[in-house]
Amino acid sequence: MKILLTGTAGFIGHNLAKVLLERGDTVIGIDNFNDYYEVSLKEDRNKELEKYPKFKLYRIDISNLKDLKKIFEENDIDRVCHLAAQAGVRYSIDNPYVYADSNMVGFVNIINLTKDKGIKHFVYASSSSVYGDTGEIPFTETQDVNNPISLYAASKRSNELIAYTYHHLFGLRTIGLRFFTVYGPWGRPDMAIFKFADKMSKGEEIPVFNYGKDMKRDFTYVDDIVDGVVRAIDCEYENEIFNLGKGSPDELGEMIEILERYMGIKAKKKLLPMQKGDVLITYSNTNKAKEMLGYDPKTTLENGIERFVEWYKGYYKL
Repeated sequence: MKILLTGTAGFIGHNLAKVLLERGDTVIGIDNFNDYYEVSLKEDRNKELEKYPKFKLYRIDISNLKDLKKIFEENDIDRVCHLAAQAGVRYSIDNPYVYADSNMVGFVNIINLTKDKGIKHFVYASSSSVYGDTGEIPFTETQDVNNPISLYAASKRSNELIAYTYHHLFGLRTIGLRFFTVYGPWGRPDMAIFKFADKMSKGEEIPVFNYGKDMKRDFTYVDDIVDGVVRAIDCEYENEIFNLGKGSPDELGEMIEILERYMGIKAKKKLLPMQKGDVLITYSNTNKAKEMLGYDPKTTLENGIERFVEWYKGYYKL
């Protein structure tokens, strides 16, 4: 297939693009290479993709409708997978306009052009953050998600509502994917496992929120996430939302202990209070994705961190 994939210089987009290219698909990539985190990492991800003859990149911002229109006009596209977004719960508190441009204006631009071009299948990234500070665990797709506690979460919930509207009005097949704490090689430096490894290697303190008490995350290895996204691209469902997580949360302290073991460094912890917009636990019920997509995450936190550290040490030549 010819797949338009936004966010190809990003963490998940890069790993997904490689899998699609390896199986023979053509990937038309879009990314703006913004400086939310080190641009050199995004450029190096892109260099990996440029090795494939069926990869084409457009360096544009998805909030620029004029530039986006040209891409849809110039290419014969079978399916759209929209992963590009301004990420980060905490960053959204201080930088709201960036989220409005990318996650809301950009989303409408992409989905509307998909509809206008007559493309029938639209997959997009949502987030576990839409569940907010609910007391109901594990998080299930049927839960009420109308009480987001960060602008990032609100922007992702708005994406889900807009996607439903486009399905209802225009018959567009829309598949939303709620990702849970993704980590692994080529990861995001602002995410805990990567950030902690970086600070540990420099002898710096790692920030441990809620003073390290009761914090749990459904850490999900990137290969498992990518497998779920590929299955969503290939499916023929009309309008669905799926949780993509490991399906079992891990203690923050356990994650740090595993990371210390593979890094060979004892972490210096800076205990801090809970941050605004944060939650104590994320925990995905993945039954729906397993039943309807055949999604089957296999990577344990131990194995995933081992693979991440191997990549991290190689990439930064440690």
